[in-house]
Amino acid sequence: MRLATYASTAVAALLIAVKLAAWAATGSVSLLSTLIDSTLDLGASALNLMAVRHALQPADHDHRFGHGKAEALAGLGQATFVAGSGGLLLIEAAGRLMRPEPVSHGEWGIAVMVFSILATVALVMFQRHVVRRTGSTAISADSLHYAGDVAINASVIVSLTLSMTTGWSAADPIFAIGIGGWLLVNAWQIMLGSLDTLMDKELPNTDRERIRAITQSHPEVLSFHDLRTRTSGRQGFIQLHLELPAELTLANAHRIADEVEHAILAEFPNFEVIIHQDPAGVAEPQAVLD
Repeated sequence: MRLATYASTAVAALLIAVKLAAWAATGSVSLLSTLIDSTLDLGASALNLMAVRHALQPADHDHRFGHGKAEALAGLGQATFVAGSGGLLLIEAAGRLMRPEPVSHGEWGIAVMVFSILATVALVMFQRHVVRRTGSTAISADSLHYAGDVAINASVIVSLTLSMTTGWSAADPIFAIGIGGWLLVNAWQIMLGSLDTLMDKELPNTDRERIRAITQSHPEVLSFHDLRTRTSGRQGFIQLHLELPAELTLANAHRIADEVEHAILAEFPNFEVIIHQDPAGVAEPQAVLD
C-alpha cells in the first residue's frame, strides 16, 4: 500500500512536468484540463500517502479498532480535489467555446498524451493488484481516479487530432467540457465509497449470504441472528449471535463458536469475528434484522 502511494505521487509529478511543457507549446484547453487534473492528482496522491501511512498503524489504546478509516477520510479529500478540478475545467472550457482559439503544435500534445496513457495504465494495473491484495479504500479511490485519466488523455488525443486535421477549433473546448463532466462523476463515485466506509455500511448481500451459509452449515448450530458487518480500511468486522442447544456445557458452546469463527475466517481472512452464544428457547430482542 505504501509503495502504491509512492508510485502514484511520482507518476503525477512526472506528468505535470511533461504536460506543462506541452500546454505551453500548444495552448490547448483540453490539454490544460489534463494538466489541472494531474496537478490535483499530485495533491490527492500526497494526501493518500499520509492517510495510508496513518491507516497502517496498528491499533492503540485510544483507537482499539485501528486507524483504517483514515483511508476513507482521504477518499473524501480526493473527491473534493477531483470535483474542484472538474468545476474549474468546465468554466475554462465554456469560455473557450465562446471564443475558440486554434491549437498549435498539436503533435507535441499528442505525443505527451500517449506517454501519459502508458504511464497511467501501468500505475492503474499496479494499484488494482494492491487493491486485490489489501482491499484498501484509499488505493481503490486513487485507482478509479487514474483509470478515468486514461479515458481523459485518450479524448485529448481525439480533440487535438480533429483540431489539426479539420480545423474545427471548437473540438478542443467541447472535449474539455466532456472531461470536466467525467471528473465530476468520478468525484461522486469516490465520495459515495468513502461515505459507505465512514457510515459503517454493511457488506454486500452476496458476502452476507456467504456468512449465513457458513454459519448454518455447522451441524450443531440451531440458528443465528443479529449479523452485523462493516469495514475499516483493510480490516473488516463480523458480529453475530449463535443459537445453540441449551443443555450444552460452556466448553462445548465455546468449541462450536470457535469452529464457526475459523470457518468464516477461512473465507474472510482480513476480518475480526465476534460470536455470542445464546441458549435455544431464551427470548431476547434482535437489534438488527437479518
